[in-house]
Amino acid sequence: MHSNPFVALMFITVLAFFIPIIFHRLPRVDLPIVIGEILAGVIIGKSGFDLLEMSEILDFLAEFGFAYLMFLAGLELNFELITQFSRGTSWRETVLQPLPIAIIIFLFTFLLALIGSYGLQLLGAINNPLIMGLILSTTSLGLVAPVLKGQDLLSSEYGQLLLVAASIADFATLLLLTVVITAKDQGLTQELLLIPVLLIIFGIVAVAVYSLSRINILKQIVDELSHATAQIRVRGAFSLMVVWVVLAETLGVELILGAFLAGALAKITARKSPEVAIEKLDAIGYGFFIPIFFFMVGAELDLSAIVESPDAIVLIPELLILAYLVKLVPTLLMQSKFGWRNTVAGGFLLSSRLSLIIAASALALEIGAITPAVEADIILVAVITSTASPLLFNRVYHREKLDVRRGLIIVGTDQLTELLARRINTVSPDVTVLSSSVSHYEALEQAPGHVIFADKFDAAALEQAGAAKAKSMIVLTQDYGKLCDICKLATEQYEIPMVVARVADTSFIPMLKAMGVKVVQPALATAMALEGALRYPTAFDMLSHEIPDIDIVETVLQNPAFTNTPLRRLQLPGNALILSIKRDETVIIPQGNTILNKGDHLALIGHPDAIADTMAVMAKPGGAVGHV
Repeated sequence: MHSNPFVALMFITVLAFFIPIIFHRLPRVDLPIVIGEILAGVIIGKSGFDLLEMSEILDFLAEFGFAYLMFLAGLELNFELITQFSRGTSWRETVLQPLPIAIIIFLFTFLLALIGSYGLQLLGAINNPLIMGLILSTTSLGLVAPVLKGQDLLSSEYGQLLLVAASIADFATLLLLTVVITAKDQGLTQELLLIPVLLIIFGIVAVAVYSLSRINILKQIVDELSHATAQIRVRGAFSLMVVWVVLAETLGVELILGAFLAGALAKITARKSPEVAIEKLDAIGYGFFIPIFFFMVGAELDLSAIVESPDAIVLIPELLILAYLVKLVPTLLMQSKFGWRNTVAGGFLLSSRLSLIIAASALALEIGAITPAVEADIILVAVITSTASPLLFNRVYHREKLDVRRGLIIVGTDQLTELLARRINTVSPDVTVLSSSVSHYEALEQAPGHVIFADKFDAAALEQAGAAKAKSMIVLTQDYGKLCDICKLATEQYEIPMVVARVADTSFIPMLKAMGVKVVQPALATAMALEGALRYPTAFDMLSHEIPDIDIVETVLQNPAFTNTPLRRLQLPGNALILSIKRDETVIIPQGNTILNKGDHLALIGHPDAIADTMAVMAKPGGAVGHV
């Protein structure tokens, strides 16, 4: 036994360094690192070699790691996704949207978990069915999101539903656990009313923080102070977490709710911040504080309480069956939309439990709601589900084959069409020109691509041109009434992702923009081109192909192999480079630590061959990518 707390900290930090390396080398098994930390804690703790001497310093670091874990859980919430809702054309269409169905799944899950927990109470296995019901209702959002990302499902309707369901489960169980544990610990006192007060304060502060985050001067100051020794974003995140933990404890509320709400506030402020800020917070948490918490969970785990109690041994399979049953049955509501196989796969994934269930069991033990043996059983269930559930999901999930859109359609012909077709053909050879002029049609027969003659530009003509599978369309006709009809067909009936229209009459622009059409005004475009040639001559030469063997294009990232890896480790074909990244409404200047996301719009520069190869591999889901 050692009196120096640094000795205990040495054991934890050294093991925390080697565990990811060991787990990385395990063949064919993708286990969460925290499982290794818990197991290592068991080995060096009181159920193992008893090498750790508990101290106030170690207890504080573990509690801080616990709070930081809840802070990062709040940081994972996507409020835009959770609140995204629109009324459908029928009640069925409305209910099957992500938010309503996620709420129904959680309520059904909690009901089943409560029934199962009362059954366990009748068998004499537990004492508090309400807290056990909430514990069984948890889901690990921290596991659900990476698994969906690995399958390239985050942006799909299926992935969005599972993400919302996991987010609702995390937030609702955390809130209800706070209420129940506070009532159990302090009784039905006026302090219970302080929980809504905390939520009201959160709402007010969230609105204020969101408004402040949009002020350009403040954004500029924060950007300037986010480097070197200032690191203002990291300092702000830590101060935010501590303030909310102190506020929660002052109001007599569990610190987990305060830390969680602080993470949600940080998410609001970081909505348009560089990802590197969130990466730094993850690095600090998962690099030091959070491993200490999980090590201490393992170190204090009393396995002898299980071994010495036959009831505790029997409880393990009972809890495991309930853990899967309460998630699999409610997710059957998804069957009509996603089929049996993917519905079951979603149920398996939502059954994964890790951080929150361990935190909840620790709090339940602290107030005497469960015994040490039951806590040990819950942690073993967390270890099993967090290991097995992602593997079961990947095994059961069936990916539907998707039709990949490709090609450009140019509608309308004039003196610009042939030049446009030739220029675009250098980077996108699949060009179709739709012409209603006999003379233009004959002149364009020698141009690159496919030329189709049509008496009128209607749905039949667009269908013949391949609008159902086209990736983009340019509309050049000068009959603006007809142009609006074509754009409406393209965006609504054929759902073409990118539609560009040339329009000189400004009265038509609002209507076209409402359809999602990119509008080019000839006079303004000419003025911008002249200004560009004057102010940025080199860039203008590259964009106009005046510099040989240099091309600049934009592409959308679809290949998940390019995600989750810093740019400095990605090896693009040839001399291709990424100039800029557009994500949602934010333009990111790439750096070595920048991480790409699926759906990013990337501006590429390089030799035309290298650009073509890069675009091909980025647009191909599952394509290989080189790393350095």
